[in-house]
Amino acid sequence: MTNWDFDTLSTNDRLAFSSASQIKSFQENQLKRHLSYCQQHSPYYQRLMEQTGLFPDNIDLKSFSNFPLTSKTDIEEFNDDFCAVPPEKIVDIVLSSGTTGKPTRIMYTESDLQRLAYNEDVSLSACGITDSDTALLTCTMDRCFIAGLAYFSGLRRIGTAIIRNGQNTLESHSSVIARLHPTVVVGVPSFLKKLGHFMIHSGLESELTSVKKLVCIGEPIRDENLKPTDTGAELERVWQAQIYSTYASSESITSFCECEAGAGGHLLADLALVEIVDDSGSVLSPGETGEVVVTPFGTTGMPLLRFKTGDISYLIEDSCQCGRNTPRLAPIQGRKAQMLKIKGTTLYPQAIFTVLESFEKIEEYYILAEAQSELSDLVTVYAAVQDTSLDAVTIQNKLQASLRVKPDVKIEPVSTIRQKVFDPGSRKPMRFFDNRKN
Repeated sequence: MTNWDFDTLSTNDRLAFSSASQIKSFQENQLKRHLSYCQQHSPYYQRLMEQTGLFPDNIDLKSFSNFPLTSKTDIEEFNDDFCAVPPEKIVDIVLSSGTTGKPTRIMYTESDLQRLAYNEDVSLSACGITDSDTALLTCTMDRCFIAGLAYFSGLRRIGTAIIRNGQNTLESHSSVIARLHPTVVVGVPSFLKKLGHFMIHSGLESELTSVKKLVCIGEPIRDENLKPTDTGAELERVWQAQIYSTYASSESITSFCECEAGAGGHLLADLALVEIVDDSGSVLSPGETGEVVVTPFGTTGMPLLRFKTGDISYLIEDSCQCGRNTPRLAPIQGRKAQMLKIKGTTLYPQAIFTVLESFEKIEEYYILAEAQSELSDLVTVYAAVQDTSLDAVTIQNKLQASLRVKPDVKIEPVSTIRQKVFDPGSRKPMRFFDNRKN
């Protein structure tokens, strides 16, 4: 790995099975190399090192927490200065959602794309996916989005046959599954749940049996205690398949995927260093919940140091049942900027989503947050239901029983909800609308 040559790396993941001290020593070297690259090539970090007096020769893993954090706002404001290569070395550009509503340009080199493929190769191999599998991708590879390309590239390295059906209709995916019998499906959990129910109601239940693994993206399928959420449990019941969660961000181009033990997303120690920080930026101990901070080793187009993802979780450092000794990232509990305060109780929209997903008769939904006072937000749930046997009061009562909060609930036609959730200008379903800043 002396030249960050990800294209020639094997995927035996031997480092993960090494001792904790060996992993730490390896990461120490990776950090030094990455810091040196940033010092030599990144205008942003060159300036920051000069300002702080923190350079590769006086930073180690222990003192790295003194280096300033990098936020999405920094990348937006100094976008050009984060680019560490000449324009002719950039081969792929994606757009990441920014804090101001303006998409932020993220630039990758050929080496970055090789690194991306290697990351997904090792991660998906840990799920037990091999060259004997056939995988259906239900996520997009276009619209300046990186996720679909990542899974495609990793599966190609494994040698898996790939069906790129993208963000298509339930009817289309059902037809593909019935005809081509994939053994793996990659997609958003809430969509995969709808797809499974659709196939059962269409008389295609037997066709589900070809699928042995569901790789779930974009939404958690386990709670903070690593137990399946209602959606996760429903996926297992409907598909009779093993479910795996994976997490990543466009900026860090580093993913954390569960192994077959299903106990948190494994860190690839050769590719990244992960910290969890509190509101003041102090590093928290394993098991303590805070913001996920990632330093992706080996990125060359837009290398980052201590990137604040905005996502809330915690690290697990106990050895995994699979034998790997690398830290694992627990399920994401929510976005830091989306934290809600409702009459003394703080929670994230995802907690409300989890309760709503447990209702089989809720077809679609979204949440609207508005400013009520400095101490409390006004939260309204808009839901579309299959029939009138499920009313707003029933939904409110379950929310209160599960979360100790009782937001307003309004029942709307499914067409109205879908028009709001599936905005043609967005790459993802939008289920949380935050009007508090307005």
